[in-house]
Amino acid sequence: MHLYLVPSPVGNLGDMTFRAVEVLKQVDVILCEDTRTSSVLLKHYQIQNPLTPYHQHNEHKIVQHLVTQMLAGKTFALLTDAGTPGISDPGFLLLRECLKNDIAVTCLPGATAFVPALVQSGLPSNRFTFEGFLPQKKGRQTAMKALVGEERTMIFYESPHRLVKSLKELATFLGGERQAAVCREISKKFEETRKGTLLELAMHYELIPVKGEIVLVVAGANF
Repeated sequence: MHLYLVPSPVGNLGDMTFRAVEVLKQVDVILCEDTRTSSVLLKHYQIQNPLTPYHQHNEHKIVQHLVTQMLAGKTFALLTDAGTPGISDPGFLLLRECLKNDIAVTCLPGATAFVPALVQSGLPSNRFTFEGFLPQKKGRQTAMKALVGEERTMIFYESPHRLVKSLKELATFLGGERQAAVCREISKKFEETRKGTLLELAMHYELIPVKGEIVLVVAGANF
């Protein structure tokens, strides 16, 4: 009985590790956030193991069933659409239940979007805080106010249609001259990192809308 948390590429399929491929070929069942997305990756590496959907809409319903199967001796791998399971993706609930039931859990090292974004932002990377997605409505301003005095580099995940709004709001709370970097489409064909102040970046992306996955890195208060 074993659960493997397997990182998947955030862009280029070549970012998959040899060990990740080996594990996916050996387990009894692969849990996928979206079987259509994962099937592309699995086909690329000639992996034909059974797939079971596991995502935020069904995880509470099936978690005990999965634990029961693992206690019976089955091994599972959890594979999200991109990056490391549990980092702004499903995974924590299943991990917690496995640990409660003394089921072995192994998280493989591998792809995640915020680490390369942090490093190539040029902002201090020795101390940072990962904030994930900001609340869309309730608690949004409260979350930003709580970061006003944060001295560590701050990392956010953001969607293209909320990017300008977030840049402007962060500029209001943290100051328009605060240095930041917008890292887009990491490890993909149109990868881009743009650096500047929060206001400069807001003005740029207001004129030039973007698509794709975005990581926003913002300097701490004393930078």
